Amino acid sequence: MEYRYLFGPVRSRRLGRSLGIDLVPGNICSLNCVYCECGTTIHLTEERNEYAPVVRIQQELDHYLRIKRDIDYITLGGTGEPTLHSGISAILEYLRIHHPEYKRAVLTNSTLLHDPKIRNDIKTANLILPSLDAVSDEILQKINRPPAGVTAEKMIDGLIALRKEFKGKIWLEIFFIPGINTTEEELDLLRDAAVRINPDLIHINSLSRPGAEPWVTTLTEDEKKAIQSFFMEKFNNTIFL
Repeated sequence: MEYRYLFGPVRSRRLGRSLGIDLVPGNICSLNCVYCECGTTIHLTEERNEYAPVVRIQQELDHYLRIKRDIDYITLGGTGEPTLHSGISAILEYLRIHHPEYKRAVLTNSTLLHDPKIRNDIKTANLILPSLDAVSDEILQKINRPPAGVTAEKMIDGLIALRKEFKGKIWLEIFFIPGINTTEEELDLLRDAAVRINPDLIHINSLSRPGAEPWVTTLTEDEKKAIQSFFMEKFNNTIFL
């Protein structure tokens, strides 16, 4: 069978051996992050749709998992924001019922989590990995370049609500760009937001592959250690990827 929406398994720094599902192919996303390894967002939108056929994804899963696979997670992600897919709950539920031996993970940029329906749609995951790179809207615009109406405050409120409702694990990722969100003011804001969100784990990340914009650079080892130490003053479960 030709797999159009499954990819991998790949070796993930966070998830081990991960089988990916590309729910929103074609660089359709609710952010246009300067560091994105998938390149520039082709269609910037918050509109939900069945960007990949649910039935086809289920068929590919059944075919691939017809024999026992060495997989740590089945991860709903891909080249766009997976919560844009209107059938994400159906796919998670299908995995829960038909392939319960595999853990389910959802990657999200957090833009839609302010919507209770979307939080409900992903509640049957075992693990959710949201991201938050900025607390001030000025920095959000520089790094994530969202569509009109997406604010850092809405994203944080959605993450706080998710923490209250979701029974599984939440691993929050923060991507740092030197000189952009590494100022003392923004670091204070990010750490305070992380404490309010209260994830099970914080992943601090920096550029490891070419991003959408060539000017994006990575942190030095000293900068990585300093940021990790800063976060660990209030949040012990902080890991640098």
